[in-house]
Amino acid sequence: MNDSTWGGTPPADPPAGAHPDLPPGHDPYGSYGAWPEQVPDAPTGYDAAPYDAIRPGRPDGHGDGATRAQQHFPAGVGVRTQDDHTQVLSPIAGHDPDDGSQADAGEPFHEEPIRRDPAHAEAPREGRVVTGDQPAKPVGKAGRNLPQAIGVGLALGGVIVASLLTVQVLFVGVVLLAVLVGLWELAGAFGRAEAVADAAGRTAQGATVGRGIRIPVIPLAVGSAAMLIAAYARGAQGLAVATALTAVAVMIWRMTEGPEDFLRDMTAGVFTVFYLPFLAGFAVLMLGDDDGAKRVLTFIVLVVCADTGAYAAGVISGGRHKMAPTISPGKSWEGFAGGVVLAAAAGALCVMSMLDGAWWQGAVVGVAAAAVSALGDLAESMIKRDLKVKDMGSLLPGHGGVMDRLDSLLAAAPVVWLLLAVFV
Repeated sequence: MNDSTWGGTPPADPPAGAHPDLPPGHDPYGSYGAWPEQVPDAPTGYDAAPYDAIRPGRPDGHGDGATRAQQHFPAGVGVRTQDDHTQVLSPIAGHDPDDGSQADAGEPFHEEPIRRDPAHAEAPREGRVVTGDQPAKPVGKAGRNLPQAIGVGLALGGVIVASLLTVQVLFVGVVLLAVLVGLWELAGAFGRAEAVADAAGRTAQGATVGRGIRIPVIPLAVGSAAMLIAAYARGAQGLAVATALTAVAVMIWRMTEGPEDFLRDMTAGVFTVFYLPFLAGFAVLMLGDDDGAKRVLTFIVLVVCADTGAYAAGVISGGRHKMAPTISPGKSWEGFAGGVVLAAAAGALCVMSMLDGAWWQGAVVGVAAAAVSALGDLAESMIKRDLKVKDMGSLLPGHGGVMDRLDSLLAAAPVVWLLLAVFV
């Protein structure tokens, strides 16, 4: 049996010392020693026990006196590193225990996994599958890819502005599309399962736990469309009636799926009705006024300025004073102050220039928008922590999912709508 990975057949009588310059065990046809000097001084992370298993000579060609080609490990042996990432080695001719080639080798070969130090691990080669976490892509100081975030933000802003300045009903379609994508992301996050890790961060195979919440997506999607259309056509009264009917439809739909976990799923479904399409409906309500496009633009500018000001102030100041470290460690009071200041200034300018209001009215609206949008961001962070997900999705590069951008807008929409209705 040819056990050499070099493809040749070992010479019948390999001359001893054929390669005097190579240390023992590095000659492809030389013999391995017992490695007595390697085990006591093995690098941190090596386990001596697996080496003991391969020292004695055995009829299968492993142990003292076996050639380097004969001492290769069988394919499929899991090599566990210190962080329990598993490397599955590529098949080697004659050493796959499942191919029947060792039927005449005596007792079956069972090798213990070897613990290797990650610092000495080889780079993955062709034919080797490496499982485990891959190195994270570099991001900015605040945890996002800034060029990508700016590019995606400008693209989304361009779509919104174009819909407002051309055919305003298109804005309702844009809002509906965002709500439907957010609904899809939220339904996936509710039902997602998360791996259970111990204190050291290790995860046992198959050990998962998840919320498993099943929200009725079909009545939610149909009801969302009805709510936004009713808000545009019938105003606040239409939005209220459509919201009530959608909540009832969600409860009835879930009843047809049986009583198990009914209260949990129904509660999550009704929560979704109010969290997504109902709050988004206030942006559509702004559009119903005579200067609706300007009100919507003011609303979006305020929330964007609050987020931008908070990001910039947090990065510049270092964010030393955390706002809610157990909910969102990246939020700081310095960032919050920066968002409030920038939103107040933007509100004063927008209300004076576009809505013919007083500067102080715009400043009040800006401060309120910044405060409520921060609360909306924290609320979504709380939801993600409860569901054990980092982002609701990955559709928007540099931002995460659609829900990761809607959180601030959803919370600020009813507040801005109300204050603008009072002031202007």
